[in-house]
Order: sequence, then structure tokens, then C-alpha cells
Amino acid sequence: MTMAWLMIAATLVVAYVLGSFPTGYLVAKSKGIDIQKVGSGSIGATNILRTLGKKAGAAVLLLDILKGVLAVYAVYWLYISLFGETVCRLDDGTRSAIADLAEAARLGDNSASSVFTSPEATFCLNLALYQPWVVVGAGLAAILGHSKSVWLGFKGGKSVATSLGVLLAMNPIVGLGTLAVFAITAAITRIVSISSILGAIGAMILMVLLGQPSPYQLFALFGGAYVIWRHRSNIARLRQGTEPKIGQKINPS
Repeated sequence: MTMAWLMIAATLVVAYVLGSFPTGYLVAKSKGIDIQKVGSGSIGATNILRTLGKKAGAAVLLLDILKGVLAVYAVYWLYISLFGETVCRLDDGTRSAIADLAEAARLGDNSASSVFTSPEATFCLNLALYQPWVVVGAGLAAILGHSKSVWLGFKGGKSVATSLGVLLAMNPIVGLGTLAVFAITAAITRIVSISSILGAIGAMILMVLLGQPSPYQLFALFGGAYVIWRHRSNIARLRQGTEPKIGQKINPS
């Protein structure tokens, strides 16, 4: 049983390392540019777009989204593959009962704590009930890793694309809805920071409207608040009327 908790802890570390991978920094470095010394200093897709153009910006955007997706799928793999094969070797009836109880808990029925008398079955039920929280932990770890990269002295980007990847893996409808809010706002305002902030707010609303598990709703709340907090310098420029719009390219020199 101790091994199960160690595996969960290792998965959260993996999620942080995935998020921490400095995609934008490496892409810019391959062009001889230290992106942390250009424009906003962010390693995210927006600063890459303004500095290196559309192709580099699109590549970094997709890779940063992928980091968030992989962080969540690392948890799914852990639960479906490793736990299913090494920890919870149960009969089909018990597995089915655990799946039903976990789904009931997702819908708000939390009366499953004392259903099983077998310690192993009880432990495996608790693992299933904890899965949404582990997913949230992995998502937050990936977001933190992107903005506080261990490879860059705990500096990084604004975590918008990685957050989108986490949302897409958690619930594709919420992720696509958030992307739609971002895209529509960007088309109207031509300002990425406003689009990112409204996208974060949109994710919070969609999680509630679609009745997602409470851990996912809390992720949208705290993850969205973190993304907005990371944009505080952008908010200051918006107030001053100096925030760059999409298409304004920065000269790396």
C-alpha cells in the first residue's frame, strides 16, 4: 500500500517536470536568442510569436498544450495500468462495484466509505475516489512547472497553454469551450492577455455549469486565479493602454 502512495507522489513529480520543460526557451535558443531577455521575458507562445513569428509561436503553443495533456494522462495511466495490474487485483464484481461507487461520488453521493469489509477492496475504493484529486494535483504541478521551471531558475511563462492542455485532458468540452472564449476575445480585441484572463474565467464557469467533480471545479478556480495573477504586469499595461496587440513583432536585438 505504501508503494501506491509513492507511485502517486512520483506521478506528481513527473507532472511538474513535464510542465517545467522550457519549450519556448529552447526554441528561441536554437535561433540564438535568449527569450528571457526579449519582450516580456516570458518563455510562452505569445512572446515567441512576437519575437520569432507565427511558425515558432504555433509550435511552442502546441507543445505547451501537450505538456498539460501528458501530465493528466500520466495519472490516468497510473490508475488504469499500474494500479490495475499491481495493486488492485480484484474480482470483476468488486471492480464493477468500485467503479459504480466512484461514479456516484463524482455525482455527489459520498456514502461509499464503509461498503467493503476487505481492507484491500477498501483501499482500492479509496484510490478510485482520490483519482480526481490526483488529476488536479498533477494539473497544478504542470502549471507551476511551466511558470517556475526548475531548468530556468524557477522562472517561466504565464501557464495559459499548459492550463488549456490540462483542461482538454480533464474534460474536452470544458477545454474546447475555454479555447472558444479565448479565440473569440482575441479576434475582437487582438490582445492575448485579455483573452487569457477571460478564458480562465470561462473555464471556471464551464466547470460549474457542466457539473464537473468538485476537485475539477476547484482546479478551475485556483488554476484560473493563478493564471490571472501571472498576468498582473499585463493588467498594469492594459490600464496604461500600452499592452501590445497580436501582430506587433518585437525586434530581438
